[in-house]
Amino acid sequence: MVTPHRPTGAVPAPALRTVLGDLPPQALRGRFDAHDHLFLTTPQLPGQELADTGAAAAELRAFQEAGGGTVAQWTPYGMGRRASELAYLSRESGVRIVAATGLHQAAHYAPETLARVRKDLAGLFVAELTEGIGGPGGPRAGLVKVAGGFHGLDAHARHTLSAAAEAHHATGAAIGVHLELGTGALDVLDLLCDGAGVPPQHVILGHLNRSPDTAVHRTAAEAGAYLAFDGPSRAHHATDWRLPEALAALVDAGYGDRVLLGGDTTTAGARSVDGGPGMPYVVLGLRRRLELTLEKEAVERMLTVNPARAFATEWRA
Repeated sequence: MVTPHRPTGAVPAPALRTVLGDLPPQALRGRFDAHDHLFLTTPQLPGQELADTGAAAAELRAFQEAGGGTVAQWTPYGMGRRASELAYLSRESGVRIVAATGLHQAAHYAPETLARVRKDLAGLFVAELTEGIGGPGGPRAGLVKVAGGFHGLDAHARHTLSAAAEAHHATGAAIGVHLELGTGALDVLDLLCDGAGVPPQHVILGHLNRSPDTAVHRTAAEAGAYLAFDGPSRAHHATDWRLPEALAALVDAGYGDRVLLGGDTTTAGARSVDGGPGMPYVVLGLRRRLELTLEKEAVERMLTVNPARAFATEWRA
């Protein structure tokens, strides 16, 4: 059990924890890609690894030139984060990077890896959030990334979500949740918020673009969670062509402040420097498309104010 750090003095101001240090939300410049990957390896995507530092640097430069200023890399523990290179990439590009700790679905790991880390999963998350990824001196994570299942939560998901809740209570970190094909959002909120006491404003539900269920979207927004619509331009997902109407429904209902946008680049071919949409598309093509339906000010908030607030917290450790 991780014991929360209880401050005895003044409550700290909200800050984003980047790989170069903590920053107040108002210090950010440029637009924010709220869910993406610079590095990613998994047996589920053989031969499509994001493992090229030069390509990651080029992608960040293209993102910065397109008006991007900050990216949240949701790559969790054991999936090729290359955390030791993130500080260099951030300095070289001028793009702020929020790195993740956490654990994905069991299918992404060898059984022996899961057996080792499950013994103290919350402790692992807290250490990477407060001491550094790879140990003291490494870049600190600023997000816990975990995952649900398809229309439900299996035992692995419940264990990792519970560990994420424990890490949140110890540190204040936001919890980003991969929703399989965009499903299971309300099950996740039931476990994290109703069951484990995580304030919903510290939960980011990912991939809601993949399941354009406006009733679920509105229910999650009403609860106070952040809703990430990420992974544009994937033909097998209900993404671009349904996204404007889904976001318009949230804005019309008064929940435009809960919306985040991201690219979720998971394969080399999806990077802009390799011919895909990549990170620049989020702040260029996707933004322009949404502005045909939504007010420009609403879209701009989704790319600036909303993510800065979603990832910021009053760090307790």
